[in-house]
Amino acid sequence: MKPIRFSCEATLPQQPEVIASQILDLSKWPEFNGYGPVPGIKQAEFETKTAEIVGTRIRVTNRDGSTHVEEIVEWEPTRRLRLHMYEFSPPVSRLATSFDETWEFERNGDRTHVVRFFEIHLKSVVTRPLLWLISFLLKRAIARHLEQMRHDE
Repeated sequence: MKPIRFSCEATLPQQPEVIASQILDLSKWPEFNGYGPVPGIKQAEFETKTAEIVGTRIRVTNRDGSTHVEEIVEWEPTRRLRLHMYEFSPPVSRLATSFDETWEFERNGDRTHVVRFFEIHLKSVVTRPLLWLISFLLKRAIARHLEQMRHDE
């Protein structure tokens, strides 16, 4: 089944390695505020932390009480990283099997152009309309988060 895809991009004042290191700083995760019914993050904690970063699993609890796991599946902090999200609690577990988020970095002088790509993998074709709406709201949340990151130096 074809996933739902979208992306957001921004130019940030931080270097790629600094942006990537913020992903490993779980105290920063609650800065993701969500958008509308897409909840912000309440807490993130390591379930597994590997020395090589790939394979690190982070348990996320959202402000609405829902949970999921984010696993780092690719880690090249100067260029690209990818997170695989799964083990969703309901209601998302009834709609999607997983989400994939890829961050791509391109240095531009002392700034970094960032593109965040998402793929939402549907549980069934019937869930596509609702997941499309969720993807629209999630895109707004990601754009807001990137804007916030632009101002965090």
